[in-house]
Amino acid sequence: MKRKGVFLLLILTMTLFLTSCWSKKELTDLAIVAAMGIDKTKDGRYHLTLQIINPGNVAGGMQGGGGGTQSPPVTIYSASGNNIVEASRRASSRISRRLYYAHANLVVVGEKLAKEEGIDTLIDGLDRDPEFRNTSTLVIANHTTAADLVKTLTPVDKIPANKVLKTLEFTERKWGENVKTSLQEVMKSLESPGRGTVVSGFRLVGSPQQAQKLDNLQESAPEATLRASGIAVLKQGKLVDWLYGKSARGTVWILD
Repeated sequence: MKRKGVFLLLILTMTLFLTSCWSKKELTDLAIVAAMGIDKTKDGRYHLTLQIINPGNVAGGMQGGGGGTQSPPVTIYSASGNNIVEASRRASSRISRRLYYAHANLVVVGEKLAKEEGIDTLIDGLDRDPEFRNTSTLVIANHTTAADLVKTLTPVDKIPANKVLKTLEFTERKWGENVKTSLQEVMKSLESPGRGTVVSGFRLVGSPQQAQKLDNLQESAPEATLRASGIAVLKQGKLVDWLYGKSARGTVWILD
C-alpha cells in the first residue's frame, strides 16, 4: 500500500512538468518573415516592408503552374504606422496568416531614417519583442530605400534575404570593405561610451521596378541587382558618414 502511495505521488509530481501544447503554432497558419525593411515617410511615420516566404515556391523552385505562369519565392507586404508595432498590426489586415518573425534574419533600415532619427528607438523596439531574434543582421540602405532592397528578387539565392547575408559573409572575408553586424553587436556598441558604431551598407544597382519582376531573373546578366556598398558610420545612433575603399578596409582591419 505504501508503494502504491509513493507511485501515485510520483505520477502527480510528473504532471506538473508537462507543458502540453498550449503555445503550439501550425505552419499553415504562419507567414514566415525573412526580412524586414523600415523607412521613414514624409509625415514622420514608420513604413514597414515585409519579405514573406512562399514555402511551395521555394521548395520546388519557381515552377510553372497552369497556363505557364510563374510565382516568386517571396511575397511583399507593407504598411505604415506611428511605430513598428502599429505598422506590423496594420500589415496583418492584408495577410491571411499570422506574421512570424522568429526566422527574420535581416533588418534593413532606410538611409533617411538612419540620418534623421537614428536607430536607437528602432533597435530598442526590436529588442523588446520576445519573438524577434537579436542575432539578425542589420544593414543600412545606401542611397536608396529599405523597401526597394527588400522588394528586389535575386538570382542564385531564391530568398533575397539570404543573398544579402551570404554576400556580407563572403565579401568580409575576401575583400574586407564590409562587415556583417548583428542587432546584438549594434546594441553593445551603442551602449559603450566613446565607441562608434559601424554597419554595412547595401544598395540597389538598376531600376527598382525591374528588380521586382520575374523577367529580371530570366536574364543571364540581370539588369537590377543588390550589392554590398560601403560602411555606415553612426554617432549616437545616427548616420553621419559613409566609408568606401581603403577607409572601409582599414576600419574592418581595426575591428579585427
